Amino acid sequence: MAITKVLGSKPADCFQFQDPNSWTCMTELVSDVVVEVGDFSFHLHKFPLMSRSGTLQKLISEAAAGADDGEPCSVELHDVPGGAAAFELAARFCYDVRAELDAGNVVALRCAAEHLGMTEDHGGEGNLVEQAEAFLRDVLGSWDDALRALRSCDGALLPLAEELLVVPRCIDALASKACADPTLFGWPMVEYYTARGLEETVMWNGIATAGKPRSPGPDWWYKQASSLKLPVYKRLITAMRSKGMSPENIAGSLTHYAKRHLSGLTRHSGYVGGGGASGTVLSDVEQRALLEEIVALLPVERGVATTRFLLGLLRTATILNAGAACRDALERMAGNQLEEAALEDLLIPNTGYAVETLYDVDCVQRMLEQFVAANTSAFAASPEITDEAQLVDGPSGELMPISTVAKLVDGYLAEVATDTNVKLSKFQSIAELVPDYARAIDDGIYRAIDIYLKAHSWLTASEREQLCRLMNCQKLSLEACTHAAQNERLPLRVVVQVLFFEQLRLRTTVAGWFFVADNVDQGSPIAAGRYAPERSGELDFGAGPPEEEDGDDDDDEARNNVRSSSSATMSVDDIRQRVVELEEECSSMREEIHRIGKPKGALNRLFRKLGLGGRSAARRQQQQSPPPPTSSGDERRKSMSLEC
Repeated sequence: MAITKVLGSKPADCFQFQDPNSWTCMTELVSDVVVEVGDFSFHLHKFPLMSRSGTLQKLISEAAAGADDGEPCSVELHDVPGGAAAFELAARFCYDVRAELDAGNVVALRCAAEHLGMTEDHGGEGNLVEQAEAFLRDVLGSWDDALRALRSCDGALLPLAEELLVVPRCIDALASKACADPTLFGWPMVEYYTARGLEETVMWNGIATAGKPRSPGPDWWYKQASSLKLPVYKRLITAMRSKGMSPENIAGSLTHYAKRHLSGLTRHSGYVGGGGASGTVLSDVEQRALLEEIVALLPVERGVATTRFLLGLLRTATILNAGAACRDALERMAGNQLEEAALEDLLIPNTGYAVETLYDVDCVQRMLEQFVAANTSAFAASPEITDEAQLVDGPSGELMPISTVAKLVDGYLAEVATDTNVKLSKFQSIAELVPDYARAIDDGIYRAIDIYLKAHSWLTASEREQLCRLMNCQKLSLEACTHAAQNERLPLRVVVQVLFFEQLRLRTTVAGWFFVADNVDQGSPIAAGRYAPERSGELDFGAGPPEEEDGDDDDDEARNNVRSSSSATMSVDDIRQRVVELEEECSSMREEIHRIGKPKGALNRLFRKLGLGGRSAARRQQQQSPPPPTSSGDERRKSMSLEC
């Protein structure tokens, strides 16, 4: 409920508005003075005005001395604060006519009373200055009314409002209320939320059930504060910060204010709002100045503003050609929390006629350098990572941000790789900023390299090999290895490396399967423990009489032997099937190598190490050393080695 106050006791219809733009006080006496305020004329009387206003007493006396007898004198007051509306309230007070004060007109009336000299020294106790000041103190006790009074301090009214300390008092009152707990006081804001909660009813079988009262959250003042103009809003935020407002709340209010007033930002954030405080769209120059002020007000603490908002400001700053200091601050803040960014937010377009690339690659590189510099301590603590699972399962969680950023950078490189103007050195410098241990698998960087090679088909062989050094062939997945083995854009050396490490992985898998098969065939304790549980030391509390125990034990032992044999047989069959599959994969890989080209010289020696040198070498080795007696598992392993 807005606070109001009524001054005067006479009926309000004593003052009547007449055309054209004139006010007349309807009394038995004829008007003897005309006061001109802007485009309006007030036909009044000398005595009520001179008894209350020292300024009017002086002006009327000077005007009456030069006027003809019997003619009303004329006084001009074009510089009165608040204009004709404020002077009308002052004139009503002089005539003791009813006038209603509220938060919207009290500041104008207070300034007009000061300008007209309606103080206690001239009009006695209870003059207009004292009455307006008392009501203004009541207004400052309410958030809504104080905000409305502060918004009225505009235009020609602002200098005198500043001189009378009306603006600082309004700002201080608003800052105090925003920093305090709203649930501890009976503010109109709390009453508003409570009324909203009671109005929300639920109909059940025709019976209305009132909702529970709601208490405002920490962001209850964001929307109303964003209606202030930038100079006043800036002073309000500064006052809140000095009173201990949390950086999160300050950043939240600045985010709301920016989304409401920056039309370039709203197109990317999806916020539905309008330009300036009055609903008008600001010009590019005004938006640039507002953006720079908001960035200067943003708290420097990490994480108080979302990375999406910071990158949106950076994109808008690039479009509006904001100052270098503003963009550097945004790059620094966004770079410190780059792990929270999304790929689409990093695609900042280049502006201007001198740029070559479609997206601002240099900006992303600077943010990545800032992230690496800010997380140097985490990198130095674990310079060598042998277990890639630590990137995900590490208890400390310090390596998770760099792992997330690595995926983000790989995706970004894949997006900009299609741009033919992206130079090889720039592509490499961005990729090399991410440590090798940050990538659990290198499928992402391989995809980016492949796209870059496809878009830059004019690269030389040495440049292609230099580019492929960015990825680790040992960390490619099976799908990536299959694609790389058939990729004609990759250098031959890289394809051989992929096949080599895939062969090593294949041999390790085969050796593991044969190890299990040997244990099953030889009946080792490990295999027995895996396929048949031991019964030694077990007690059967449900056993029958002692004389029947031997027969039962024999039957149980027979059943267990059958079950163990069937399990071992099934395991050997599974292993044999897996070996057949691996043999087929090995054969397809060998055919692919010969399709690429017959290796010569040093490549022959490499293929011999891989076991791909042919069957003659294996036969010669078999003739030189007679095979010792081996188990069935050894025979299968040798057969597999000969065929591969």
